[in-house]
Amino acid sequence: MQERINDFVTLFVVVDPIGTLSIFLAATASLKAGARRQTAFLAVMFAFGTLLFFIVAGQYLLAAMGIPLRAFQIAGGLVLFVFALNMVLGETAGDPARKGRVDPVAVAINPIAIPAIAGPGAMLAVVLLTDNDRFDVADQIFTSITLAAVMAIQLVILLLASPIARLIGAGGANIIRRVMGIILAAVAANMSLSAVVDWLGLPKL
Repeated sequence: MQERINDFVTLFVVVDPIGTLSIFLAATASLKAGARRQTAFLAVMFAFGTLLFFIVAGQYLLAAMGIPLRAFQIAGGLVLFVFALNMVLGETAGDPARKGRVDPVAVAINPIAIPAIAGPGAMLAVVLLTDNDRFDVADQIFTSITLAAVMAIQLVILLLASPIARLIGAGGANIIRRVMGIILAAVAANMSLSAVVDWLGLPKL
């Protein structure tokens, strides 16, 4: 039981369902309530499928390709940073949330499912929590069920985005979008820099 609790806490922290809400609100700012709900379901489904893939084959795939996990962390940080710039600069930077240009499926996949929900940290976590050298198939199944519970919580939180958006209005959403873009840019930069520091064995930032 304690191991299951530890798995849940670890997955909840790396997925960060509450933190993802701000990214979701920014990316779906111009969508109507129905399309926003569709985007929420698709994003959670895509993220869950991605993390399940890493549970089953991630360890083999990374080993076969010779890709270190820190490379995923750096790449994820760069992708998040580009999206953060779009959040801050708006239409001048090719704003992906501009009215009439939002595709719920595309937004659900990127940036919400990957890398917001199923980010480098989450991918790394599921690989470590299902390490084939330390855990058997039963343990990996329990970890998958725990992941499903975290994804269910994530979905509920994203579905609350519509009433939140109605409460704050278009102006409030625009302000939050740009402020969160600045914060997200800092998080993305820290994500990539931390991986580089660890990779090169430099003192912690």
